[in-house]
Amino acid sequence: MLPPGTQEFLGTLRTGIWLLGTASWLFGITDRTLAAFADGYLSAVDIIQLFTAAFFFIGWLFLKPARRTARPAQASLTAADIGNGAAAK
Repeated sequence: MLPPGTQEFLGTLRTGIWLLGTASWLFGITDRTLAAFADGYLSAVDIIQLFTAAFFFIGWLFLKPARRTARPAQASLTAADIGNGAAAK
């Protein structure tokens, strides 16, 4: 059993790592774009590097951690509830 608050901390940590990664990818794409246009023309290598970085950045965006909400307490059914037809509702 995990100590109280651990799930919240882990969720915050996941989101923080994802945000840091997003900022890093944006910096990397910006850096590659400026480097590609620094000499005045785009070479095939520059274009491949930009598309590769953009592809991985889009993949990173799809890895965004899901926001978890508190789960409501589940009601348990007893044998009497099942016999009375409560399970069919």
